[in-house]
Amino acid sequence: MQVAIDMGESRGAGPAHMDLEELLATRLLVQGNSGSGKSHLLRRLLEQSAPWVQQCIIDPEGDFVTLADRYGHLVVDAARTENELTRIAARVRQHRVSVVLNLEGLDVEQQMRAAAAFLGGLFDADRDFWYPVLVVVDEAQLFAPAAAGDVSDEARKLSLGAMTNLMCRGRKRGLAGVIATQRLAKLAKNVAAEASNFLMGRTFLDIDMARAADLLGMDRRQAEQFRDLARGHFVALGPAISRRPLPVTIGPVETSARSTSPKLTPLPEAPQDAADLIFTQDPAELARPVVRRPPPPPPPSTNELLAQVAEARAKARAEAPEAPVSLFPEIDEAEREALINAVMAELLSDPDAGFRTHAVLYQDFLVRCRIRRVPGEPPALPAFKRLLAVARVAPDAETAASDGWQQALTLSTTLTDDVQGVFLVIAQAALSGAPCPSDATLARLYGTHSSSRARRLLTWFEERGLIVLRTDFRNQRIIAFPELGVETAPGDPNGPDMLAEERGAAE
Repeated sequence: MQVAIDMGESRGAGPAHMDLEELLATRLLVQGNSGSGKSHLLRRLLEQSAPWVQQCIIDPEGDFVTLADRYGHLVVDAARTENELTRIAARVRQHRVSVVLNLEGLDVEQQMRAAAAFLGGLFDADRDFWYPVLVVVDEAQLFAPAAAGDVSDEARKLSLGAMTNLMCRGRKRGLAGVIATQRLAKLAKNVAAEASNFLMGRTFLDIDMARAADLLGMDRRQAEQFRDLARGHFVALGPAISRRPLPVTIGPVETSARSTSPKLTPLPEAPQDAADLIFTQDPAELARPVVRRPPPPPPPSTNELLAQVAEARAKARAEAPEAPVSLFPEIDEAEREALINAVMAELLSDPDAGFRTHAVLYQDFLVRCRIRRVPGEPPALPAFKRLLAVARVAPDAETAASDGWQQALTLSTTLTDDVQGVFLVIAQAALSGAPCPSDATLARLYGTHSSSRARRLLTWFEERGLIVLRTDFRNQRIIAFPELGVETAPGDPNGPDMLAEERGAAE
């Protein structure tokens, strides 16, 4: 079904229509300085498309909550825990309710964490609920910054990862990203590059004008026109709008933001006794006691902080109830290990698990551990990465008990977390005499779709002296392990992804 969204008027070409179905498949980027009419444009798009598609708005200033009165959007206050927001987002997709995530009142880091949790819930929704959703993110440079700012690295990575998932991988899940920014130069390039439709408004900085011109396929001399655009005037390009740069004037809207720009009003006439009004205390002020706040105490030294932490830990240990002594600790530990292994197997059964970051997988792992009631403290992130590397290999009992496998595990500890799994898969193939894995299989284990990156990783292993690569007369690849004294059987480097085929056969 083709739905044309009326965005306003185009210069010399009549009404400016946007193909909603094409927009859902190709995403949209809006850029304009403060006061250029960017929020007005988003409001026009949301109002015109509200009857046709579910909408989720990430609203840092609370400007779009007025859509609730006219169009029935549900306002979600972001002053909740991240787990709550993730669960709410999952239910939003399940019940297909249009919502506004109101981030007003939170500081920047809290806004980034809340938006990341909500977008993560939308992205991780069950496949049965992958209905089309228009996901509008205002002030996108806050959530996908091009460079580190004053917020913590953890918050920045969570937010940037969620925005990247929305723009790069959201289409197959029905998520159509519409992102708006004041500064293209401050927006992460990998997020901006995924949009195929553009609406560029007034901007003054040369770097932003140059990037806008590049995205629209215009030369640098034409970029000067972005300085002269009036409020509400944009240059449009994209398969959902126009195949050539098209000047567009955005039409009127039916709702308005709660906050508006200050308007000039005439000053009152200066009173005759202005000095008395300013310098004479009011009797009501005299009745109120003057509260003088003491100066803040000096910050504690590092030694004082360490002493406070040690004291708090000692107090917590003293107050903690003693755990019941197990009569058979070896059985309890074996049961716990079996539960953790079951959780890891369940985690890796997801076809997309190989392409998710360690941080996202670890959060999923902790949730699954709580659901299965795994006793004891869950493994920390470094231990989880090690478990993940071994679980991706899943050697048989005979291989796992061999001295060669134990030696391979020892060698893998010299490598970084992201490549240990690849190394162990190749080592397992060598120990069992299996064919050398293909580039596609190694790429999946490495968390990428690029076969060339997998080949470069093998070269890196060889440069470190861990493996020796050779090719037989049929151009089949063989990988030898000098330390282990074994090598893989010949395998086709251009063969299919065996992991994907195994999962398909299992299903």
